[in-house]
Amino acid sequence: MDTDEVERRIEAAISDAEATVTLPRVPDEDHEDAHYAAVVVSPAFEGKTLVQQHQMVYDALGDAMTTEIHALEMKTFTPEEYRDRS
Repeated sequence: MDTDEVERRIEAAISDAEATVTLPRVPDEDHEDAHYAAVVVSPAFEGKTLVQQHQMVYDALGDAMTTEIHALEMKTFTPEEYRDRS
């Protein structure tokens, strides 16, 4: 799965989400250790705990989290939090 597909899945499942997904390290061709990093911004995170926000992202990726994605580091923000971060 490429980064664009990960972004599409997150954005399709979480209301008004904007996802930016990167590969934080060079993929190892000899292993299936697809590591991704995601920054997800959505008003749907408003009033949710960090754990709930992350669960929403995991839910958006569904079975891919156990088959195609080895690891996902993520940062989640409401639009206001994202604007206010320095």
